[in-house]
Amino acid sequence: MGSQEKKSPRYPKSHIVAASGIAAALSIFLLVIPTTDVEAKRTFVQLELQAPQSNSDHASHQELDALVSETVTLPKALDIARQATDTPVASPLLQAGATDEETAPSGPQWQSLTVANGDTLSVLFEKADLGVSTLHEVINSSPEAKRFTRLRIGQVLELQTNEAGELLAMQSKLSDLETIRIERTEDGYSYSKELIEPEVRERYVQGTIDSSLFLAAQRAGLSHNLTMEMAGIFGYDVDFARDIRQGDQFEVLYEQLNVGDKVVGSRNILAARFVNRGKAFTAVRYTDHNNFTSYYRADGTSMRKAFIRTPVDFARISSRFNPGRLHPVLNRIRAHKGVDYAAATGTPIKATGDGRVVSAGRKGGYGNAVVIQHGQKYQTLYGHMVRFASGITAGTHVTQGQVIGYVGMTGLATGPHLHYEFRINGRHVDPLGVKLPVADPIPQSERTAFLGISNKLMASMDQRRPTQIAAQEQ
Repeated sequence: MGSQEKKSPRYPKSHIVAASGIAAALSIFLLVIPTTDVEAKRTFVQLELQAPQSNSDHASHQELDALVSETVTLPKALDIARQATDTPVASPLLQAGATDEETAPSGPQWQSLTVANGDTLSVLFEKADLGVSTLHEVINSSPEAKRFTRLRIGQVLELQTNEAGELLAMQSKLSDLETIRIERTEDGYSYSKELIEPEVRERYVQGTIDSSLFLAAQRAGLSHNLTMEMAGIFGYDVDFARDIRQGDQFEVLYEQLNVGDKVVGSRNILAARFVNRGKAFTAVRYTDHNNFTSYYRADGTSMRKAFIRTPVDFARISSRFNPGRLHPVLNRIRAHKGVDYAAATGTPIKATGDGRVVSAGRKGGYGNAVVIQHGQKYQTLYGHMVRFASGITAGTHVTQGQVIGYVGMTGLATGPHLHYEFRINGRHVDPLGVKLPVADPIPQSERTAFLGISNKLMASMDQRRPTQIAAQEQ
């Protein structure tokens, strides 16, 4: 017989599986390493499963065991790959979100909470895992810090905490112009606020009334507050409850507030023109050398009168001055010595002039009523109030436009309205027809300066009107 062929030793199955796995892992890592010269640097680890040149099966098993023990762990395989390519390899465990400095940042952290309906500062602190003691320490740190407790739905509260979960800082943007902040110091929490000074630009709008002043003003781009301000400025000459007609026009030049290209608000009306029933009224804002600001007509005569026409804004006249009116409750002829303004219960009622409250209480058929004496000659009465404004009692001094009570239907009334009377030397007159006394015009010493400002502002409106009208038509 010829020489018997040597048979290769049979290795344990577990060793073979482990070695195959190591080879596969190394091949994958070497293929995905992101380097341009990977082909030049790729290294193959040859796992020879044929019998080593040794007469000892035991020695062969030891060599394979040593190889497996050297390469069975993933970090070892990664080390081989790094050495082969000189390119760092990121662990897939770390890429998947395991422990790493980049995926588990340390140091102070910010979180933002948006105020929802029913949220209080206490609720938000609980959501942020901050204790009640921290809450009390913050809001009691200063009187200003209590501003953080006055939250609005949608307001964003930003909180910064350290690794121990302690509050380091808190801030909230109240508006485009104001941000408030609390910061932890060695002496406790310190309050501060950041105010942005906006850029003031002149803005011009004009409009024509089709159905209501508010709709026309809204279409023109005038805010509700500026619309009310315009009505107040012309309130001495125009009764906005009864005088407005279709086709009436208005022009307003006002201050617009900007931060960059963003409009963040508006303020003073600088000049305005209102055309009512074909008659034009003008207004110019002027501050004199004593820092007193008021509105005057373009020629310098005063717009301000001793009385405003209507004590309730934009109310409907339900009954006029009528000496021979049939009373709706008593059902007999009884003089109606004033004007009734129908309005919703709770609508504010304003004093039509400066004066002293003669009485404020129950007054027969007038129900809850306020009587005001204006100097020696004039007196006004306001009846059927649901309640009086705070502080309105007999002897109180009030100013023109001050809220003195609220519309109701106390006394002899069939619905909520204000009954308003105007008396001159004790005699009732029609509040809608009486000629109101006028305040003094611009002082002579201020006239030159005023006319310089007035002419400039009125010319500015005249120049802008055609452009604005053309833009609206387009």
